[in-house]
Amino acid sequence: MKKPLVAVIGALVLAGAGAAPAVAAEPTATGVGKSVDTETLTGVVHDVVTSATSAVNQVTSPSLSAVSLAGTVSLSNCSGSVVRLPNSLDTDPALVMSNGHCLTSGFLDPGEVVTNQSSTRTFGLLNSSGTRVATLRASKLAYATMTDTDVSIYQLTSTYATIKNSYGISALTLQDTHPTAGTAITVASGYWKTLYNCNIDGFVYRLKEGDWTWKDSVRYTSACNTIGGTSGSPVIDQSTGKVVAVNNTGNEDGESCTVNNPCEVDANGTVTVRQGINYAEETYIIPACFTTGNQLNLNASGCTLPKP
Repeated sequence: MKKPLVAVIGALVLAGAGAAPAVAAEPTATGVGKSVDTETLTGVVHDVVTSATSAVNQVTSPSLSAVSLAGTVSLSNCSGSVVRLPNSLDTDPALVMSNGHCLTSGFLDPGEVVTNQSSTRTFGLLNSSGTRVATLRASKLAYATMTDTDVSIYQLTSTYATIKNSYGISALTLQDTHPTAGTAITVASGYWKTLYNCNIDGFVYRLKEGDWTWKDSVRYTSACNTIGGTSGSPVIDQSTGKVVAVNNTGNEDGESCTVNNPCEVDANGTVTVRQGINYAEETYIIPACFTTGNQLNLNASGCTLPKP
């Protein structure tokens, strides 16, 4: 969920002292998901706060051998990652994945789907230690929706080979099978340059937040206490290094089914509220919807993404 940035001066003071907890710089805004309102966030504040958060994370959540920040990206208001499909070629135009609610144009309406829309959005490419090594640029927004799932996929002007050869960074691969409960995962935030480690606690039949409903969502164990700005982060299986979901929301205040407070709805309509628990949307359905050359084809066999 979005959280407006508060106590900037206090965060800077704590950052200077070298002892700021990750939540000290928690960004806030109004709306669905875990993006941030960058109109109130200057570059200087962002760099100082993210550095402090990253430093603390290295102490409390050391990087695992299979997972780092390499291949993640920072957006103006969210996180994301350079991703490839199991059958992508190195010569294909690279893709960046984030959330549908992270579009610069604002939230999409329920039932709304955007495809192949021209875009020049930029992304900060990070290496394994979280250092920004390049600025990547989109050629188009290939796909975006907040219906059934919460995802945006941009096509870049660069190929995977160009990115690898220029910066030594490989794209993350999307797993094309359903994730498994109990799997050890890492939510890798390019915006905050931070890794959150936990497990998949289970799956939610329907996750409802305000006017939006998402299907078969991933529920984390409580250790993944993601904050504003982590929207769009890849959720990575620690054993394989593959992306199994995209981080998008959590219940902040204990309210039921309201904006910033998603509720779980089971197949019988029973509603459950889990305050402080965070969620992601599965990504295994995405590969079937992209064909040769990483081109979107919503009519491809096996593609179940919502259509316009």
